[in-house]
Amino acid sequence: MFSSGTMPFSSVDDVKARLATAGYLASDAVATTVYLASELGKPLLVEGPAGVGKTELSRAIAQSCGAELVRLQCYEGVDESRAIYEWNHAKQLLRISAGHDETWSEAKSDIFSEEFLLPRPLLTAIRNDGPTVLLIDETDKADVEIEGLLLEVLGDFQITIPELGTVHATQRPFVVLTSNATRELSEALRRRCLFLHIEFPDAELERDIVHLKVPGLDAALADSLVRVVNALRAMPLRKAPSVSETLDWARTLVALGADSLTDEIVSESLGVVLKHQDDIGKARTKLDLDSVLS
Repeated sequence: MFSSGTMPFSSVDDVKARLATAGYLASDAVATTVYLASELGKPLLVEGPAGVGKTELSRAIAQSCGAELVRLQCYEGVDESRAIYEWNHAKQLLRISAGHDETWSEAKSDIFSEEFLLPRPLLTAIRNDGPTVLLIDETDKADVEIEGLLLEVLGDFQITIPELGTVHATQRPFVVLTSNATRELSEALRRRCLFLHIEFPDAELERDIVHLKVPGLDAALADSLVRVVNALRAMPLRKAPSVSETLDWARTLVALGADSLTDEIVSESLGVVLKHQDDIGKARTKLDLDSVLS
């Protein structure tokens, strides 16, 4: 993972245990794929609905391994200057202005140096000496062209800066790419990665997550909450509630001092877990709380 012959995880069980210490309860499938990505030195492509813990998994891996987390947030229009590096043009102009008697050759050798280089996430991760987790978040939101850039960097773990030469990784970072599957990623990128799909957790795991993250919530109320959330997910909603929204709802119940889920509490707090008015309307109309909690 971090350097040749050095693996931070000794087994799948070790992955589960260490991620748990970082506050992430991993399923067997998640722990197995993380272990294999570490063992094989392959990037890990994690897909799934928003809010199921894809980004949080990267943070937990970094924390459990004592590694620095370097994040490239993808968006439409992200390019090489935002992903790899760019030159500090304002500082370069000041330097040129200050050297009135210099030739261009003299000035050029100075302004294209480390002092004027602005490293972005990919270059930062490549140059890091210590353990590093590189998170390329929401890869599907970037333009197709960025994938070619990623293929080059992730294939050789090196970056060429024309004015300075080629920067080679002293140790390979653990790379996690996340996607909400809003755009189909290229087969070339997929081939280079191990694939992990994270869905909403089963009821038992979600209860455990609630207990871990919101310890002030009564166990019986946590069980009722998870049942209601799963009933909402079974409805044809525009946006099904995510795990993060389950936790927000759990914290809301603690703040309200609720000791049980009633029709009134659910109706008044649906805006915490559902984010569209038509979804809230469907829930108020179709959710049979007595049936769900019986």
